[in-house]
Amino acid sequence: MNDRTCIVTRQARQPEELLRFVVGPDGAVVPDLKRNLPGRGCWVGAEKGLVEKAAAKNLFSRALKAPVTVPPDLAEMVDSLLAASALGALGLARKAGAVALGATKVEMAVRGGDAAAVLHAAEASEDGIRKIMAARKAVAHVGGRQTPAFKLFSEAEMSLALGATNVIHAAVLDRGPGVAALKRVKTLAVFRGVAPEAPASGAADAAEDME
Repeated sequence: MNDRTCIVTRQARQPEELLRFVVGPDGAVVPDLKRNLPGRGCWVGAEKGLVEKAAAKNLFSRALKAPVTVPPDLAEMVDSLLAASALGALGLARKAGAVALGATKVEMAVRGGDAAAVLHAAEASEDGIRKIMAARKAVAHVGGRQTPAFKLFSEAEMSLALGATNVIHAAVLDRGPGVAALKRVKTLAVFRGVAPEAPASGAADAAEDME
């Protein structure tokens, strides 16, 4: 197997679709999200199910050519690291002016074509989501950006990361720091098996939304 082959599926994948693991000083398997830890590494597709399967079948020992111990919560550990990475990147993007907060500003960013993605807190109300969805559908209907929406974090997580209170809705803007943060958000979504919600662009939907 080459350096970019998942040890579970035995399929070659792009680097951004894989997670690297190494053996820590104590002989335990350690996730290496930044891909800079020393020592022999192995790769697993960046999906929770694949990490769980690699752990359950003890595939790490064979791939790393060493006896290793696998933490029972390895998949949850990776999830926490990916979430922290995404939230940290969102915080940096917010400081750089690449994140808009609040339903009104999010809707404006969507309608103006500036929003690369929308984030809803887990506690977001259906009414608040519906209003922003209406803007996303309307823009898509006229051939504008298909703005995806994600619901991956709690209000507390978003508020802490973005340095504000009661953050329920946010828009990641289409500029450098925002694009970098969105990449990490997408990685977390793929790992959790959560598909982004795409706006419908049918004429009937758009007509209804613009009423």
